[in-house]
Amino acid sequence: MASASTPSGVIPPVCTPFTPERELDVASLERLCAFLLDAGVAGLFVGGSTGEAAYLTDDLRTRVLQAVVGFAAGQVPVVAGAIDMTTTRVIAHARAAQKHGADGLVATAPFYSPTHPAEIAVHFRAIRRAVDLPLLAYDIPTAVHTKLPSDLVGELAADGVLAGLKDSSGNIDGFRAAIGATAGVPSFRAYTGSEVHADLALVAGGHGIVPGLGNVDPAGFVRLYEAARRGDWPAAMAEQDRLRRLFALVGVGDGRMGLYSSAIGAFKAALRMRGVITHATTSLPMIPLDDRELASVARHLEEAGLR
Repeated sequence: MASASTPSGVIPPVCTPFTPERELDVASLERLCAFLLDAGVAGLFVGGSTGEAAYLTDDLRTRVLQAVVGFAAGQVPVVAGAIDMTTTRVIAHARAAQKHGADGLVATAPFYSPTHPAEIAVHFRAIRRAVDLPLLAYDIPTAVHTKLPSDLVGELAADGVLAGLKDSSGNIDGFRAAIGATAGVPSFRAYTGSEVHADLALVAGGHGIVPGLGNVDPAGFVRLYEAARRGDWPAAMAEQDRLRRLFALVGVGDGRMGLYSSAIGAFKAALRMRGVITHATTSLPMIPLDDRELASVARHLEEAGLR
């Protein structure tokens, strides 16, 4: 498990920019990667929830990964989501990701069909046997309806199956338990996916942050991480407070659409307003933000000092 492929720091889950016709906007994707790299991120995560992975065809997943790997050109590791319902489908995604230059993999537990922890263990072991890349477990129970048990994470880390964890459960106590369960594996990396309690996750011993909002304000999350790393917790908490207020932009359309649709639309609108991507187009069946909601996104950016 190469530690260079699982670095400490901020690893944003990269948005997928589209043209108005929902074709991949490679020029915008490359500008976004440059924006993130210029901010000092430690890696790039493609094919995650913020990248709309569930909406992308297999061909489009591959094209996004190729574009990001090509642009990063080894400056930072690129980890790829191999996310699908069953083990065989995940392995197919994982092999494609390895073929196209990914430095590591991110996979959830199986979903759609209910899965027992013993079956989840079989799932991750099979992925690791099939593809010789560092494997991160993605704990996102809101999407897969299964919470990864901390003792299972510890077992798989000790056996060399898991190189790390991306915890998007929102459960800081569970995150702390996973860190405790993997304490005997020094190379293991535990990342929080939370935008609003990243400081608490770092206090608990987390190694980094994988924030969707990191697309919009990567420099803010890098400042938070660096403050925590040097033990300047007041500075880390102050940055977290500012980012927490900015994160409220994800709810601008909630009620008229789903929260996920609102969040992805807000991230992309903010990136367009910041001059990073050309269009804020989202996948079907997401609903576009209206003028009132876009104005609210702009106000959040202004209040955060980003416009």
